[in-house]
Amino acid sequence: MARAAFFRCGHFATAMVLLLAFFSTHLAARDLRLATTTSTDNSGLLRAILPQFEWQQGIRVQIISVGTGKALKLAENGDVDVVLVHDRKAEEAFVAAGYGVNRRDVMYNDFVIVGPASDPAALRGGREVLEAFRQIAARQARFVSRGDDSGTERMERSYWQQLGIATKGAPWYVSAGLGMGEVLTMAGEMQAYTLTDRATFASYKTRTGLAILVQGDPRLFNPYGVIAVNPKRYPEIHFAGAMALIEWLSSAAGRSAISAFRPNGEQLFFVTPAR
Repeated sequence: MARAAFFRCGHFATAMVLLLAFFSTHLAARDLRLATTTSTDNSGLLRAILPQFEWQQGIRVQIISVGTGKALKLAENGDVDVVLVHDRKAEEAFVAAGYGVNRRDVMYNDFVIVGPASDPAALRGGREVLEAFRQIAARQARFVSRGDDSGTERMERSYWQQLGIATKGAPWYVSAGLGMGEVLTMAGEMQAYTLTDRATFASYKTRTGLAILVQGDPRLFNPYGVIAVNPKRYPEIHFAGAMALIEWLSSAAGRSAISAFRPNGEQLFFVTPAR
């Protein structure tokens, strides 16, 4: 009896050791949670480059694709480990408030104004974004906004504010509360204008019937930054994985992968010059 009890205790102890080892391994191998803008996901960039990082580092990346505002909020709550977003002012405020560390510039592209072939606001060939927005409002041409607190919507709001034009309640202005791909689809169906990053538009243009009408204004510059969540605020985050991703995106391998992403031969993201 005593001997049987001894073996039962031994089996229990062994089982507990194995269980603890399993959970320790599981925690160590936890996915890296990346909150990022819809543009990096909708364009196909992350699907193209992250497998290289995952294979090299042995870390699986869980992508959470939302607007920049929501991505930073997830990070503020400690619900993700790292963010890749495009709102420099908000990024700097996020770091200054102690939520993020080790921010680095990664890449850039630009915004463009797209619209229907009929072009009721007569924007085609323009290069000045503020003048284009002024014409849209003056002619009350239909405009679809992201309306989701994304980096794109924040940039769009800044243009209206600079012009002193109130869009709330305007019959020609639609706030969708959707991601970029969905807004492009909606604008195509409504024969409306919208502001979009060039990369997402490249992935959706054939199904929307929209065309780039305004581009080239320095005000349309669109830089992206990567930031690790501060481990002093949230000790449980996957900080080692976050820093591994930041280092990889900044490395020759990561920069090469970004530059090589050229669907249909068009380069959609350009790496920030190395310092």
